[in-house]
Amino acid sequence: MKSFEPKDRPMTEQERFWAGDFGDEYTDRNAIMPEQRRPFFETMLQQTTDVISICELGANRGHNLLAIQSIDSTYQLTGVELNEAAFGHLSGHGGLQAVRAAIQDVELNQPQDLVFTCGVLIHLNPEDLPAVYRKMAALSGRYVLINEYFNPTPVEISYRGHAGKLFKRDFGGEFLDANPDPFRLVDYGFLWQRVEPAWDNTTWWLFEREAASR
Repeated sequence: MKSFEPKDRPMTEQERFWAGDFGDEYTDRNAIMPEQRRPFFETMLQQTTDVISICELGANRGHNLLAIQSIDSTYQLTGVELNEAAFGHLSGHGGLQAVRAAIQDVELNQPQDLVFTCGVLIHLNPEDLPAVYRKMAALSGRYVLINEYFNPTPVEISYRGHAGKLFKRDFGGEFLDANPDPFRLVDYGFLWQRVEPAWDNTTWWLFEREAASR
């Protein structure tokens, strides 16, 4: 396993799993072309106002950030990634900042206009999610985008023969409930893989901090 330890707490089982060899293998087999992801981000960003800084939590190789960069090269992009191999890819891209950290530990110099996850919360220890939701809100000055597998009630799914590594739940609803600072729903939708082959049947929510929308 590649060396990585949070500063003030022990790593969770899930963090050790994704920081290690399985995370390396995941990175190798998920070489997604950024242009395949661009249409979704174009549509989503059209519903935002005055977004300049964007941070992806769990950015892996950076294909989502590169898709956004291809829309407008003036975006100030930051990617946060735990796995060393994925971080190596991420840090090699020009025009974006790469930070190696776990989501609940990351600290940025200033709030971001948009903070988002894509297929990351599903792999976290469910006990960590309330802190992660609060961290996402704290990092965002305005918008939060969550794009994950949905189920109305929490359910665990076997992931490539491993237990405790994939969970479906109402991430959007839980995000709203976990944060005392109110956010409003801007839009939500479903990325059906049958017509959106770059995605994997995920549900997305775009939230805006209510104070920022006034």
